[in-house]
Amino acid sequence: MTDAEIKPANSRELVLTRVLNATPAQLFKAWTTPELMKEWFAPKPYETPVIEIEPRDGGKFRTVMTGPDGFHMDSTGIFLKVEKDRRIITTDAFGPDWKPTEKAFFSAEILFDDLGDGKTRYTAIARHWTVEDCEMHEKMGFHEGWGQVATQLEAVASRL
Repeated sequence: MTDAEIKPANSRELVLTRVLNATPAQLFKAWTTPELMKEWFAPKPYETPVIEIEPRDGGKFRTVMTGPDGFHMDSTGIFLKVEKDRRIITTDAFGPDWKPTEKAFFSAEILFDDLGDGKTRYTAIARHWTVEDCEMHEKMGFHEGWGQVATQLEAVASRL
């Protein structure tokens, strides 16, 4: 990978890039350990009390996010690709056993680019099925929320 920051490839992608003070191995562990994910996966004051994952190609991915005013979101998907300490790709288009979900919203690709000296370029790419879904995700606060989550991830991963 080059040193160039990844930009959205089209009008259905949102991209967040941060340089985090943690190694790819630390970040990968925080991304693939449910108890650790519960500490960082939702932007505070939201929480993810339920995280069920099988971090392998084709493995399940389920999160339940809760928050103020009774907010509750149950998301199901699968891991499309898991490359240790390098890359994770998930989608909500399919659930366990490759069964299609009712409404696909996006697929996420998470990249861990080792910069040396305990630093990693962390890139999260959200690829949406429609331009409308992408615009809605951006208006929901993609950059702020995923940015806050990246900061929370860094705090958890850096202590591992």
